[in-house]
Amino acid sequence: MTNLAGTTHQTQEHAELLETLNQHRYFLRFTCRDLTDEQAAMRTTASALTLGGLIKHVTAVERGWSNFAVHGAAGMQDANANVDWPAAFEMQPGETLSGLLEAYAEQARQTDEIIARLPDLNASHPLPPAPWFKPGASWSGRRVIVHLIAEISQHAGHADIIRESLDGQKTMG
Repeated sequence: MTNLAGTTHQTQEHAELLETLNQHRYFLRFTCRDLTDEQAAMRTTASALTLGGLIKHVTAVERGWSNFAVHGAAGMQDANANVDWPAAFEMQPGETLSGLLEAYAEQARQTDEIIARLPDLNASHPLPPAPWFKPGASWSGRRVIVHLIAEISQHAGHADIIRESLDGQKTMG
């Protein structure tokens, strides 16, 4: 997977995975519609999660996993070297919802380009050591994309609950 050289290898499978990924990104972003920065930073449930914090978190998650798909564990570590994970779930002073959404849109664009250029969705890399990964396991490009879909979908559900608690608005329905 390391030879990307700008060549697009998008198959129907690439396109379908990207379409699904983008659908779940849309649901997450849509949940943040018409909010102020103060609302996006507000905790509305017993959880510490906020809408702005979720957008910030999925941006970092996509950066790490898209780098993993190309460069393996070292790429993920490089992408996350400066990430303060507790702060990655919170809007910090000076951050705005529009700025976080713009950063997410840019990362999503980069992730889509990486996915479209993956020459072989079966090629895999060993996962970095972590208590939540099976020792010695490897993930293919396909598995990374499916994981991103699941992660974003899960957080879109969190966002929907936070938004409904904030002002009664729902993503769907």
